[in-house]
Amino acid sequence: MIAFRAGSANATRTRVWWLFALGAVALGTAVLSLAAGSVLLSPDSIVRVLFHPSASDLAHTLVWDIRVPRILIGAIVGAGLGVAGAMLQSMFRNPLVDPYITGVSAGAALTATAAIAVGASFVLVPAVAFAGGLACAAAVALFGSGDLPSGNLRLVLGGIALSSLCAALVTIVLLRSGSTDALTILSWLAGGISGRSWSDFGWTLAYLAVGLLLTLPLLSSLNVLRLGVDAAAGFGLRVGRARLGVMAAAALIAAACVAVSGIVGFVGLMAPHGARKLVGGDAAWLLPASALVGAAVVIVADAIARSIVAPGELPLGVLLAFVGVPFFLIIARRPVSL
Repeated sequence: MIAFRAGSANATRTRVWWLFALGAVALGTAVLSLAAGSVLLSPDSIVRVLFHPSASDLAHTLVWDIRVPRILIGAIVGAGLGVAGAMLQSMFRNPLVDPYITGVSAGAALTATAAIAVGASFVLVPAVAFAGGLACAAAVALFGSGDLPSGNLRLVLGGIALSSLCAALVTIVLLRSGSTDALTILSWLAGGISGRSWSDFGWTLAYLAVGLLLTLPLLSSLNVLRLGVDAAAGFGLRVGRARLGVMAAAALIAAACVAVSGIVGFVGLMAPHGARKLVGGDAAWLLPASALVGAAVVIVADAIARSIVAPGELPLGVLLAFVGVPFFLIIARRPVSL
């Protein structure tokens, strides 16, 4: 018993240190990305502007009006997608699952696109996207229900099929939209956080905070669901209600991210895998670690996206696809323990 407690204490200490390390990495990438872009800023300029926020020169405008809100939005988008991916992987016991593959992002994108096309207020877009994301998540969960390996295969195939259907419907919406709306929607679908402001950060954070708060009472359920449906029911968990709660929280988080950044795939797939190797599969540790890894990934990717073809900008979703697709293929060929 003493050895068990000592081991548990050491494991907890290790996880805490990893969380601190991941937080330091995310913060470091955020500071370094302040210099990236079509206009490079020196470290001296960045330090001066950060400690003198009332200045009124070009560096102040670039840092406080453009790059800081953009970095913060990138951080919360990456954190949200990381958390949503970790939740869905734990619930479905499938390492190939993320909000993109399960159709949550595609459903959210479809309803958000329709809302933009009809001129709905941008503040309402996440609520509309939530409905579409939850509907797709419920359909995929129903199609891939069961605790057998074939259920995981059906889950992936169902997500791909629904994503294709949503993509076709988005094309119809684009064809029926005016040229200005079509360009806006296409730019948004490519993924990216260019042009986002402090107001976008405010409402995105509000939606995301609600989704993250919904995850707190679900932590124990997620850990039990990792054992499988039959085992979870044997422990007295109301599996249907628990899975619905997880899907609702993940759909709301993914919808808030999709609404502000468009389709940014593979973050919810990659971040939980990296976090799981560091802190294990316990949801209480996995979710915050996935949030920090996802935040760092999106911050770095956005910095590269706005620098690699400066003064132009590479869509964030396109850049992440070049990394995410090989990662997906590697994971698909190697068994991963959740």
